[in-house]
Amino acid sequence: MTHLLHRQIHGSLPVAIGGKGIELIDAGGKHYIDASGGAAVSCLGHAHPDVVAALHSQFDRIAYAHTSFFTTEAAERLGDRLVEDAPPGLSHVYLVSGGSEAVEAALKMARQYFVEKGEPQRRHIIARRQSYHGNTLGALATGGNEWRRAQFRPLLIETHHVDPCFAYRFREPGETDEAYAARAAQALEDKILELGPEEVIAFVAETVVGATAGAVPPVADYFKRIRAICDRYGVLLILDEVMCGMGRTGTLHACQLEGISPDFMTIAKGLGGGYQPIGAVLLGRQIFDAFANGSGFFQHGHTYMGHPMAAAAALAVQEAIHRDLLLDNVKAMGGRLTARLQARFGNHLHIGDIRGRGLFQAIELVADRGTKEPFAPGLKVHAKIKRQAMQRGLMVYPMGGTIDGACGDHVLIAPPFIVAPHEIDTIVERLGEAVDAALRDFEI
Repeated sequence: MTHLLHRQIHGSLPVAIGGKGIELIDAGGKHYIDASGGAAVSCLGHAHPDVVAALHSQFDRIAYAHTSFFTTEAAERLGDRLVEDAPPGLSHVYLVSGGSEAVEAALKMARQYFVEKGEPQRRHIIARRQSYHGNTLGALATGGNEWRRAQFRPLLIETHHVDPCFAYRFREPGETDEAYAARAAQALEDKILELGPEEVIAFVAETVVGATAGAVPPVADYFKRIRAICDRYGVLLILDEVMCGMGRTGTLHACQLEGISPDFMTIAKGLGGGYQPIGAVLLGRQIFDAFANGSGFFQHGHTYMGHPMAAAAALAVQEAIHRDLLLDNVKAMGGRLTARLQARFGNHLHIGDIRGRGLFQAIELVADRGTKEPFAPGLKVHAKIKRQAMQRGLMVYPMGGTIDGACGDHVLIAPPFIVAPHEIDTIVERLGEAVDAALRDFEI
């Protein structure tokens, strides 16, 4: 009997006792290829010697100091590293303990920015359907995952949503990427005008959509258009790169490929690689200056923000990524992953789409490839695939389709950046076996 309230009350989980590189090991001695990095977290794999050494070294110096009394060398050095590598215009870092905290902080910073500027009437947040920004109440209200929001709706702040840039589901037949990008971006401008430009605080978007829709990249100049719309109406742009950022798509920040800089960027997951809980908000100079020249503080805070152990781990992770040129491997192995997924699933009767960037890719399962009709939610195809994959010693990240049918069950693949060619081949081989076995069990 367990005294833990696990994610799922019924059933049991294997006990993880160790890990090295791309593998985790359970108490029975079984090895699992971590082909999802947990939840796109373990970018350096497990037991990386440099990170372990950094944690030991930091623990020998100081493990914790509250940020109302002290700063620490580890936190300061991490801040320097993140700003050095940040997109243009992002000048400061706010360290927290995870992605949801980062999104909450960014939302509050955005609101306080306008209060400091003398525009307290700004109150609206716009985000996108089929998005996920975290499970705390502000982040949950911002996200567009209706299943997660439903039972907590009475507790959520009012937010507004437009369609995502999701070509597989929303591009019209014969429509070019450029035309679709323009139409998708126009939805934001229409919403801003509907609400009143002087009352909108921010637009929040995942640069590459994460788990809710499954590694959905934007097309054409969508984000350049979004940036221009935000600038036109004085709306702040918050890019959520908690899952897709910190090298996962082949560049350190996913927005680098879009040629834009946001006003805020939220990061976590690959920031610390799972070695310690950590997240951060990167904020623009104009935000910092408004605080500095106004009240002189940000009215927010958490007990464990700027934690020196977490900062030391994250700094070691980022230094390893740079020193070992791991982003080059993300690009190379991402190309191999795309090719192998296309070869294995490109003609599969129930795989409607293969998408993503770098080592952040997904397959979408459909009941009918011609019509793109999803499987009925009650079949829980994604859960069956996860069980079949675990039986084969493979960790992938399956998710169910959206309740409105605008996305089918999908499987996210996000292996550590250290993955080797033969491991990519094994991942796709075992995933193919798991998908076929799951569909056979449903007599599909």
